[in-house]
Amino acid sequence: MTSRTIDVMVKPGSKRPGLLEENGVLVLRVRERAIEGAANAACVRMLADAYGVAPGAVQLLGGARSRRKRFVIQVRSNRA
Repeated sequence: MTSRTIDVMVKPGSKRPGLLEENGVLVLRVRERAIEGAANAACVRMLADAYGVAPGAVQLLGGARSRRKRFVIQVRSNRA
């Protein structure tokens, strides 16, 4: 297993959720509002789905109360 650290910009309360790139920045649009960690949990689920890992393999490193967040994702190595 290897880990990847990524920085993202989160847009909570979005009508159209999704993962996209805007002006060179990875943007996570989630329906959930930034109340009691709901948007953070949605970000974890979205990143886990995008990387094909379990939600437990995604960890929020910084930015719990900010729109700019840093996550670490444990991904499988492609090496045999």
